Amino acid sequence: MDGEVKGRGALSNPQGRFARAQREPDADALAAEAAEVAALPKLPTHRHIDTARSIIARNRSPDLPFSQSINPYRGCEHGCIYCYARPTHAYLDLSPGRDFETELYYKPNARDLLRAELAAPRYMVSPIALGTNTDPYQPIERDLRVTRGILELLLELRHPLTIVTKGTLILRDLDLLAELAKHDLVAVNVSLTTLDNELKRRMEPRTAGPQQRLNMVGELASRGIPTGVLVAPIIPGLNDNELEHMLEAAAQRGACSAGYVLLRLPHEVESLFGEWLRHHYPERAVHVESLLRQMRGGTLNDPAFFSRQRGNGPFAELLRARFERARRAWHLNREVALCTSLFSPPRESTSQLELWHA
Repeated sequence: MDGEVKGRGALSNPQGRFARAQREPDADALAAEAAEVAALPKLPTHRHIDTARSIIARNRSPDLPFSQSINPYRGCEHGCIYCYARPTHAYLDLSPGRDFETELYYKPNARDLLRAELAAPRYMVSPIALGTNTDPYQPIERDLRVTRGILELLLELRHPLTIVTKGTLILRDLDLLAELAKHDLVAVNVSLTTLDNELKRRMEPRTAGPQQRLNMVGELASRGIPTGVLVAPIIPGLNDNELEHMLEAAAQRGACSAGYVLLRLPHEVESLFGEWLRHHYPERAVHVESLLRQMRGGTLNDPAFFSRQRGNGPFAELLRARFERARRAWHLNREVALCTSLFSPPRESTSQLELWHA
């Protein structure tokens, strides 16, 4: 049964584009169930083991500032309706809608896989990015501690990394992050989308509120950890009016850098976001979509490198100018150079060699 469910972002659970069979909804049955929606239980979260045989993903996209990344989890309980990673659940024959928020996969052997890959003779050290698809500090990390295990290994080996998160659970790992920062091995970006609690609740139902995220910036910065903010996504007609206020608030908490990304709507995210927008902000939907089309060459999504992050056209140029002006005004332009010379490759044990060649 589709419809709003407390604590979940997606309003529906459509099939992924790779589904083996297509299903047509029974309108009469759906209408009969509509009266029972209030009695439906909350959707539980299910955890699954991801039987991955490798852990580092290589990136060749010219508009991304990293060459390799790790995603400890597939799917994300935060439920952000705009998440561009939602379509990846289609590869698992699951829905990018609510399945993405409730059917979560984790790598219990992530630390061992990483140790084996870092021990490979041809490995070339460069910062590893955490949080490029799904949040490494989403709620299930509290129990599973996959991300913490990765941090412990990277600290042991003196390997540089970057983190993007909106999860306050990162403060649990201040001990590791502060030690990494002493050796110029880490930089953190806190994702900040809005200062409006109601918009946050609707758009990112299981995430920390705006003030909590700003407090995260302050806590991290106070421990000597280079901390920036990533204002993402910018949604014209919905949160773009807050841009300068968000950068000001972050700078006042100690942020040293800032970036932004225009809303992206790849594959199934386009219909999911449109459904959400018309449900929560029906009076703005047409205007928001019109502005997006103006910035995306007449479509709602542009997958081309560089333009996918910023858009094109007069409105996109105005957004760029506003951001640059605010970033300069609040001195959010520090570039953090991470150290790669301290890396000490792990020794390959017999068990690690077996894992690598399995």
